[in-house]
Amino acid sequence: MSQRHILLTLICGVLIVAISMGIRQAFGIFLRPITLDLNISREAVGFALALQNLLWGAVQPFVGYFADRYGSMRIMIMSGLLYSLGLLLTPFSQNAFTLDLTLGILVGLGLSGVTFAVVLGAVGRNADPAWRSLILGIVTAGGSLGMFIFVPIGQALLSQLEWENTFFLLALFALLMPLLAFGFINDKPQQTIVTTTTGVSLIKALQEAQFHRGFWLLNLGFFVCGFHVAFIAVHLPSYLTDRGLSPVTGAHALALIGFFNILGSYTFGWLGGRYRQKYILSWLYLIRAIIIALFLYLPLTYYSALTFSAAIGFLWLGTVPLTSGLVARIFGTQYFAMLFGIVFFSHQVGSFLGAWLGGYVFELTHSYDMIWLFSIVLAVISAIFHLPIMDKPLTRLQSLSNA
Repeated sequence: MSQRHILLTLICGVLIVAISMGIRQAFGIFLRPITLDLNISREAVGFALALQNLLWGAVQPFVGYFADRYGSMRIMIMSGLLYSLGLLLTPFSQNAFTLDLTLGILVGLGLSGVTFAVVLGAVGRNADPAWRSLILGIVTAGGSLGMFIFVPIGQALLSQLEWENTFFLLALFALLMPLLAFGFINDKPQQTIVTTTTGVSLIKALQEAQFHRGFWLLNLGFFVCGFHVAFIAVHLPSYLTDRGLSPVTGAHALALIGFFNILGSYTFGWLGGRYRQKYILSWLYLIRAIIIALFLYLPLTYYSALTFSAAIGFLWLGTVPLTSGLVARIFGTQYFAMLFGIVFFSHQVGSFLGAWLGGYVFELTHSYDMIWLFSIVLAVISAIFHLPIMDKPLTRLQSLSNA
């Protein structure tokens, strides 16, 4: 693939991830309006978003396999259309069950083909290994760019329109993704560029991952990341409002997370190309624990909320280029989208629990304190999990990792 085509896929990949993740990260500002309008609990809305995350992760390895096998463009087009359909139908929800079908199932299925596993696979497998971590960081930063853009847009629209009309407009934005997918028209399935001497069968690749301890440690670590980001993205705006701050503060907080994660994703992608990624991940999770602890300990004000958002935002998705980079380094790029899709499923199981448990615990205790404390414990555990990962490329796949 020529440098021009590689640049085109990078730009289109950044924009697709910006739209898909930006809209998805804005769902938290709709928590209170939806609960009031449909007369359902926060747990019910949290469950719909949790179901979205879980289904997104459950189908991700299969979607990743088809993208690896047949190319990414068709997957992105179909997923983008499904995502837009889910957003379009969500305003017609009348109760928790129909919300689960639209915002939960349809949007969850759509997300699987227009987010990190498929887009990073399409961009990363054509990148020079020396620059791969940085390029993955740039694409990941697209998700944060989208968060920085779409959360304020969503809040501004929500202040002028009903939440239903805001969703209609977001559905129109989502229709840009199938158009941008044509930027990947020259993306070729990996088996067409791998020789038979270096190629590895699907069964062999799965077996190698199954018996690699580092692969499961990455799964456990990414589970924690998913728990953190889903809980904070869904419940932070309501937490701040419950504590006496304005709804605009919640939107500002999420937007600031997005802005600083643009810097963080790029920074951690750059660091991952120069230092051992497992050690950077370990420090990242440890610092997360410290930041959350300080947020709970210090008095809550508008400025402390924004300071927390900036700090946690810098670490928000820095895990993605590092974790995906480790998968590519250890197992090569032939089945990258599928293998990273499996790791990403763990992330989404964590997201399911973060989104749902946040609402469940709040309904039970009328407080989020227990979940905040649990988040600190998980961050420390994850920091420990990454230290023993064996991050050397597997012998059979070493030539693939340099492809």
